[in-house]
Amino acid sequence: MLTIYRRHKKLCPRREELEVRLQLNGDLFIRKGQGKCSCRIWVDGFLQGKEIRKSLKTHDWVKAQRTVQGWIEPETESTTEPMSIQVAQERFLADARARQLHESTLYKYKLLFKRIGDFATKRGLRYLKELDLPTLDDFRSTWEDGARSSLKKLERMHAFFRFCERRKWIDGNPASVLRPPKIANRPTLPFTRDEMLKILVALDQYAKRAGIANAQRLKAFLLLLRYSGMRIGDAVKCSVDRINGNKLLLYTQKTGTPVFCILPDIVLRELEAAPRSSENHFFWTGKSKLHSAIGKRQRRLQTLFALAGIKGGHAHRLRHTFSIELLLAGVPLERVSVLLGHQSLRVTERHYAAWVRSRQEQLESDLQRAWSQDPMVLAAMAEDSGTRKGTFKVHEKDGRVN
Repeated sequence: MLTIYRRHKKLCPRREELEVRLQLNGDLFIRKGQGKCSCRIWVDGFLQGKEIRKSLKTHDWVKAQRTVQGWIEPETESTTEPMSIQVAQERFLADARARQLHESTLYKYKLLFKRIGDFATKRGLRYLKELDLPTLDDFRSTWEDGARSSLKKLERMHAFFRFCERRKWIDGNPASVLRPPKIANRPTLPFTRDEMLKILVALDQYAKRAGIANAQRLKAFLLLLRYSGMRIGDAVKCSVDRINGNKLLLYTQKTGTPVFCILPDIVLRELEAAPRSSENHFFWTGKSKLHSAIGKRQRRLQTLFALAGIKGGHAHRLRHTFSIELLLAGVPLERVSVLLGHQSLRVTERHYAAWVRSRQEQLESDLQRAWSQDPMVLAAMAEDSGTRKGTFKVHEKDGRVN
C-alpha cells in the first residue's frame, strides 16, 4: 500500500490544515482543490515488501499519481500488508497463553510491549520491519533499569523477535545482535539465624503500625516462605487444600509423582491462627490479579525487613535460607533440587555450589574437632611428642636442629 500526501513548508498558509492522503491500491482518484499549494508531494508506504518514503519532486497531484501508478505492477504487487507491531505482540501473547506460561511472565511481557508501543508511537513506527537494529539500539538507550533487569528485558526481546522470525514476519532477529550487559555475579545469601530472630521480633513493631491481624497474616506468610522454599508467587496463591496434615503439596512432577514438603508445627499453627484472605486461599482473595497480590506482599515484607534493620532483604532470600540450611544439615543437593522444583540439577548447582563447599568445610571442621577429643588420637599425639623430644636437640643460639 502506498500513500501520497503534501508535505507543507513552515510558511505555507495551508500548513495548519489537515493533510489529505490518497490511498493507492491500484485505483487512483483525484481530489479537487489540492492544486492550490505549491509544496512538494511525498509518497510513503510499502511496495513489494520494501519501505518507500521520499519526495516525488512535484506539486501536481495528477503527475504524482501517475508517477506512483507507474511503479505499481499488478502482477507482482504484494496485496498483504506487512505485519504491524501491535498485531505481532497480540499473537505472541496468545501463543504464550496457549503454552500456559506463568501469569507473572505474561505480565512482564505486557510491560515490555507497552514500552515498545510508546516508543514506536513517538517515532511514528507502525510495522514490525521498522524495528531494525539501529532502532532497537535507540530503544534500549531509553532504559533506566539496572544491569540484571536490563538483561532479563533483553532476553524477553530476543524471545519476541525469534517468535516473529520463525513466522517469516521479519527476515532476521535484530535483537540477537544486541550484546547483553555485564553483570557481576552476586553470591546467594541466606538470612542468618540472628537475622531471622530480628525479623520475628520486628513483627511486634509491625503490629502497632498495621494491626494485629495483618501482623499475624504476615508472620504466617514469612514462616511459609522460610520452611517450604516456595517462590513468593506460589506462596501467595497457595490454596488451603494443598495442606494435608503436616504435608504441603509443592508441585506434581511430569511423571505424575507429587512432591510434598513437611512443615514444622510452628508453621501449621500460624497458618491456622492467621486470618485468611478468602475461603480457599491463605493470602489471596482469588479475585484480584495475582501480580497485584504479590506486589502487596512484597511491600509488606520490605516494611518488616526495614523495621528489623535488615539491609538487602527480599522474599527470595527466604527460599535461599530454606535451601542452604538443608545443605548444611547434610541433605544431598539432588534432593534439595527436587524440593525447589528446578528443571535440572545444573540449576541448583549454579546457585548453591558454593554452599556445598561450605558444607564440606563444615564437615572437615567437625571431624577435626571430634578427632582432637578422641583418646586414642590424644595418646598417639602424646607418644609422638615424647619421641620427638628425646630424638631432636635444638641449639639455643642459632636454632639449628641436630
